Amino acid sequence: MTEHTRRQRFETLLLPHLSAAYNLARWLVHKDADAQDIVQEAFLRAFRYFESFRGGNERAWLLGIVRNTCYDWFRQHRQHELHATYDEELHGHLHTDAQTTHSNPETILSQHDATQQLNRALSNLPLEFREVVVLRDLEGLAYKEIAVLMDIPLGTVMSRLARGRKQLAAYLQPHTVELCYEV
Repeated sequence: MTEHTRRQRFETLLLPHLSAAYNLARWLVHKDADAQDIVQEAFLRAFRYFESFRGGNERAWLLGIVRNTCYDWFRQHRQHELHATYDEELHGHLHTDAQTTHSNPETILSQHDATQQLNRALSNLPLEFREVVVLRDLEGLAYKEIAVLMDIPLGTVMSRLARGRKQLAAYLQPHTVELCYEV
């Protein structure tokens, strides 16, 4: 295969998944600039190893590279986040900080926007839950694809997804009740 043909095939198969790659990186590292750098590095890696792609789900293959690139970035910049474990005391009451930031009715209404609340809730999930929720619920990967991508058992994927969703529900429920009473 010529270099030109290889590049065209790469662009045809993987560029449509650029948004998914950015979304995953953004949810994992939280900052736009860092996510952009990670996606750029991930695409360079994907191009470098494109010949090892043997077909199948190119989106899952690319997201696996993005995930690995994120973890390499964590090892260089935020080592402590890789070793953070789920703590019921710490992560069980994610909504307390958000509740104390309301100062006036205008601020209260703007902070209760459903998208803002979901983004805040998702950002507060522990990394191991957040990445499974993003891969399944936002990017639509199958459980088996996530298990392969993350190199974990299928049961662990399901467990993390259930716990992540439970944490999202726990965060979002108090805000839904507050919004009903304030309107």
